[in-house]
Amino acid sequence: MEKVLFKIAKQWIAGNSIDDALVSAKEAYQLGRYAIINKLGEYHTSKKQISSTIDEYQKIINSFRKWKVRGAISVKPTQIGLSISQKECYRNFEKIIQKARDAHVFVWLDMESSEHTDETIEIYNTYFTKYERLGIALQANLKRTEDDLINLLQIGAKIRLVKGAYREKASVSFKSKEDVDKNYIKLMRTLFKNGNEFAIASHDGKIIQKAENLSKKYPKKFEFQMLKGIREELKPELIKKKFVVSDYIPYGANWLPYSVRRIKERKRNILLLGSSWIQSQRV
Repeated sequence: MEKVLFKIAKQWIAGNSIDDALVSAKEAYQLGRYAIINKLGEYHTSKKQISSTIDEYQKIINSFRKWKVRGAISVKPTQIGLSISQKECYRNFEKIIQKARDAHVFVWLDMESSEHTDETIEIYNTYFTKYERLGIALQANLKRTEDDLINLLQIGAKIRLVKGAYREKASVSFKSKEDVDKNYIKLMRTLFKNGNEFAIASHDGKIIQKAENLSKKYPKKFEFQMLKGIREELKPELIKKKFVVSDYIPYGANWLPYSVRRIKERKRNILLLGSSWIQSQRV
């Protein structure tokens, strides 16, 4: 089963190494897309592992500058020390922000499970005052997100709106696809009305079409974000329409838990992933 899953996962996982990720970023850029690189892994407690993760993000930042690729990185707080302490996470995130500032590279702060939402927003609020090229992901499956979005937009935050991939309790999250989609669209309307420089991170054709329609009514600076290798038939069409499209490019040895979570996230993802893999076999 693992071998079969890996064959499919290769469509949206760049590979194990940082070089694999950078090659994917170059390929995306040559196709007129931007790149967002994320090193897989979370809940690190080994300082050696955390240090290696920081080094790799810094190398990616330097490579974007050297190759003149329009790229960004996406960082999870628990992979840079939050599982040890808030102080450790802040100290390490500061290193990444300093390197990003020097190279003028955008940094996305990933959102993890709901137990870390408050801490992640606190990190964002702290560093957004120091570095404006910083964005944060918000999850439409969480009931609290509407309030979080309103509060963050008041400071001019840059938002990546995602559906959410973590298993959450019914007390804090919407459980059905219909309710999550409904909330996503509601939050997306708020972004178009009151936000700027945001990202619609979805593979859902209906949501993407609604975003296109909203962009005509509310002209804003925003981009579509999709996983590497997914909806490859749609991305060129959006670019032709003058929309900005970014490939989200994960890499690293921890591909299995990430892939399982993505598939469990929505049944629709199984169809999208399988379809993309089948298309790739025909090329």
